[in-house]
Amino acid sequence: MDEWSKSFVESLESLVDVVDEVVVEVADIIEDFAEEWQNTIGAEIDKCLEDIFEPIIEIYLELEYDEIDMTTDSDMGFTYPGDPTPERHPACIGCRHYHGQVYGGNLLVCGMHPYGWDGENCPDWESNPSSYDDFNPF
Repeated sequence: MDEWSKSFVESLESLVDVVDEVVVEVADIIEDFAEEWQNTIGAEIDKCLEDIFEPIIEIYLELEYDEIDMTTDSDMGFTYPGDPTPERHPACIGCRHYHGQVYGGNLLVCGMHPYGWDGENCPDWESNPSSYDDFNPF
């Protein structure tokens, strides 16, 4: 029996060595495949994504620069921020909601009517207080 158990242990050890060699060979094959895939297919995917997103980024940056240029040019060329007149926004004269500030080259008249009221009597008109002491928003 002693010989049989010795032979069995030797067989198991040789089986372990063979399995170890197979695992190492499979790991090498997988590593080589992964490296080859990264070098070929991964590079192709990177190139494809770059081809797709590069024009989008260029367009975005051009629009952003154009918007910056348009905003500064338009704001400088806007000639009439200020109080309403009988010729320009007559329904807003004396209204507490009149804003009259320029944003991106556009005059914001008020929150309810951003471009101003077309008629003479605005339905949202409220008297502007004569001093800030009289004004209580709450």
